[in-house]
Amino acid sequence: MNSSFSGWSSGLLGVLIFSGSLPATRVAVSGLDPFFLTSARAVLAAVLALSLLALFKEKLPSRANLFSLAIVALGVVIGFPLLTALALQHITAAHSIVFIGLLPLTTAAFGVLLGGERPTALFWMFSILGSSAVVGFALSQSAEASLVGDLFMVAAILACGLGYAEGAQISRRLGGWQVISWALVLSLPFMAACAILTWPPTLSGLTLPVWLSLGYVSVFSMLVGFIFWYRGLALGGTAGVGQLQLLQPLFGLILAALLLAEPVAPSMIGVTIFVVICVAGAKRFA
Repeated sequence: MNSSFSGWSSGLLGVLIFSGSLPATRVAVSGLDPFFLTSARAVLAAVLALSLLALFKEKLPSRANLFSLAIVALGVVIGFPLLTALALQHITAAHSIVFIGLLPLTTAAFGVLLGGERPTALFWMFSILGSSAVVGFALSQSAEASLVGDLFMVAAILACGLGYAEGAQISRRLGGWQVISWALVLSLPFMAACAILTWPPTLSGLTLPVWLSLGYVSVFSMLVGFIFWYRGLALGGTAGVGQLQLLQPLFGLILAALLLAEPVAPSMIGVTIFVVICVAGAKRFA
């Protein structure tokens, strides 16, 4: 019981942190190239991760874990940040948040494939209901659409779901914060080279919001959020705790409204209550 509560608490904190990622990325790509943004945030986060690993004198991961760490790096260090940055050049933050509602099902599906988890039929029912509610609500908030942006977001969700599920599996062996830290360090040489190759001619014209957004996605989205998220998945189960992602679109829409001045419908309260019920049901039958 204590392990389950700790897992769900850590997972919820991770979701709260991740909710600011897409709005912050939307602001960041207004002044930075998506490829530079992706590589720069990874390099900054990797430096912090390397410092943590050295501070706590963590042992190097075994060769058997390198393949899993590479999958995590491809999914959440490179794939999701790059694909969402590309998408947000074509669609609004609110529209991009539509697709986050599909992430719990993607994470659960990869969890079943990779970890042998077998959720009940009621779990899937609550998951589909919650995802449908989130997607329907988010779609009603955005009149803008772009096929290119939507395709980038679909690819981003698949990459993120795989990275989440694989990270949850290896977290049980290495620990949550160690997984994302080693994944960042593993990708550091490649991402540093990419940062150099895509370095903009000048950074002097960047506004304060762009700098703050770069800092947020580097420190919180790339490292701190994952520390809590992977711990939650490892303790509470990938399929079960993964349903907390159903709350992320609504949190993200609130932030998009507050930070980007995007309109918020009064129906958000009703949808939020419904999604909370779905999350509770998914938790009960996971």
